[in-house]
Amino acid sequence: MHFWVRASSSDFAGTSPPPRSGHSAVNIGKSKVVVFGGLVDKKFLNDIAVYDIENKLWFQPECTGNGSDGQVSPSPRAFHIAVAIDCHMFIFGGRSGGKRLGDFWVLDTDIWQWSELTSFGDLPSPRDFAAASAIGNRKIVMYGGWDGKKWLSDVYVLDTISLEWMELSVTGSLPPPRCGHTATMVEKRLLVYGGRGGGGPIMGDLWALKGLIEEESEAPGWTQLKLPGQAPSSRCGHTITSGGHYLLLFGGHGTGGWLSRYDIYYNDCIILDRISAQWKRLATGNEPPPARAYHSMTCLGSRYLLFGGFDGKSTFDDLWWLVPEDDPIAVRLTASTPKSLADKNATMANDNIQSSVKENQREESAVAELQKRLEISVSFPSCGLQIVDEFEDKEFLELGERVSRGGHGSDIQKAFQAVRDHWRKSSPRSILIKELGPLLRDYQRLIFRHYSVNGGSDLQSIESGFPGKEGYKFYHMKNASQLRMDDISKLLGEYKLLLRD
Repeated sequence: MHFWVRASSSDFAGTSPPPRSGHSAVNIGKSKVVVFGGLVDKKFLNDIAVYDIENKLWFQPECTGNGSDGQVSPSPRAFHIAVAIDCHMFIFGGRSGGKRLGDFWVLDTDIWQWSELTSFGDLPSPRDFAAASAIGNRKIVMYGGWDGKKWLSDVYVLDTISLEWMELSVTGSLPPPRCGHTATMVEKRLLVYGGRGGGGPIMGDLWALKGLIEEESEAPGWTQLKLPGQAPSSRCGHTITSGGHYLLLFGGHGTGGWLSRYDIYYNDCIILDRISAQWKRLATGNEPPPARAYHSMTCLGSRYLLFGGFDGKSTFDDLWWLVPEDDPIAVRLTASTPKSLADKNATMANDNIQSSVKENQREESAVAELQKRLEISVSFPSCGLQIVDEFEDKEFLELGERVSRGGHGSDIQKAFQAVRDHWRKSSPRSILIKELGPLLRDYQRLIFRHYSVNGGSDLQSIESGFPGKEGYKFYHMKNASQLRMDDISKLLGEYKLLLRD
């Protein structure tokens, strides 16, 4: 079992990087993670942010450097490739505005110095949305991308010592051209998954490329792999991160099918188990971060660190840990459940729960009678939605304990009211991400009870709202991870109306 935990200020010293998507984040050995570039609000970036793993410190190094035009560092860009070999981070291509880039840079992270490299051989064309991986500690392999006119399916190998590019000649069946895919070296093979292909379809195929290791003397060739298990849906803009005996796939976006004009963004975790050679869903014990694509995910020992990304509307700056259940960070999460509150009020809570169960049974009876009378088969908690009672909502209980600061003693109902008063006075900017789950569930509780108490009259109001009011857009939402950033103000506004009414 793994847990998602949003990183807190106590996890790091220094200033974490500002929001972005389409950036790169690479591990330099086991000592640091280097974040470069990206895009936010149509602005392309070329800054560096570094996470010092041992000292748990974010910092922004002062870099020196020299480029062909006298610049100190690469120009602002996103959707480039970045690969680490020893203490060096190699950067190629990407996009800045509508221009695809074909320049080649290296950052020496020992002295924080950029150098633009003059390479030779079979030089790759300018491109963005390519994918690349290190071959051992000397070479880099790059596959695919978009050159502004066509999707690419070429394979290039770079020798980082001689700075020679070589286009790999591959015979036999070839993967369809693509961009926005991932490319990961696993032992002697390059695994390529997903991406957007020619004509625009988003793909969910997995290919393996052999013939990259000189000592093996294998002829280069592609093989499509069709592995058993719970394979991920087709997507691009995802990440695949190597950790131990498996590869972890997270996020990305796909199409919503013929019923939707919009892309669907994902926040699921799927692992490719290298031992059993099958896809598996990673068991997680709590809600994942909001769905996103073009983020970064790095592996730090047994932990994964997620940063940034884009969900079709908003660019993220949040940092999330994905950790095993015995990790101290996971222990911190589980230790925050309100056991002390529950223990202090065990007798009273039990009485209230019993009372609440009876009240819910009366509410369900009223709804059933209404449906029978109107000859309809609609339940309030539709689409699998479960209305959770306050006493069973651990996050709501915890927030009640925190907001009331223990001042309500054994009166748990007053703690509930303190939470609602807190949200009544809150602005969208002051709402913490961790409050969105309990806020959404309380919003759904209030709607359910309002219409149940009124005998279910005006059933369609669940969709259309109170007379003259905008509809309740979030009632059927299953969890807070489906909320977008601009939904928060709307949700809070509707919630305050419910409290008033």
